Amino acid sequence: MQNIILIFVLQIILVPLLTLRIIFVVKNQTGTATAFGFLEALVYVFGLSIVLSGEQNLAEMITYALGFGVGIFLGGKIENKLAIGYTTLAVNLLHHNDELINTLRNEGFGVTIFEGKGRDGIRYHLEILTKRNREDEVMTIIQEFEPKAFIISYEPRKFRGGYLVKGMKKSLK
Repeated sequence: MQNIILIFVLQIILVPLLTLRIIFVVKNQTGTATAFGFLEALVYVFGLSIVLSGEQNLAEMITYALGFGVGIFLGGKIENKLAIGYTTLAVNLLHHNDELINTLRNEGFGVTIFEGKGRDGIRYHLEILTKRNREDEVMTIIQEFEPKAFIISYEPRKFRGGYLVKGMKKSLK
């Protein structure tokens, strides 16, 4: 029974480490990814050696797989809480909304406005770059002022210059 508990605990440690390592690799933070990879390998080898040592116990193998599944769930939750990186929101509006734009800017978000012609006439497109941990805040503000807005959120890999970068440089000084 002790082995089963240990295997489960190791898996729910291992898989979030794996999840975070992959995320840091994708975000080009190789130093942090290397540290997570080292820890991941240690936990993996230790856990697998318990499962494969002695007789192959079906309960231990099932616990290993169950722990893997729970670890994936926990890894996703941890990543969402950390909200590493940035997000860009592309917002399409039917009408120009100065109140929304001013509120977003007053809350510290950079907003670029484009005007375009759609099938049904002129549309307004807002582009907002923000830290991922503030994405829900932006969505709430938009929803409050423009409940029918069409919003797409995506993660930029690299960016340079602009309002957000200037703001970050000021906060570092």
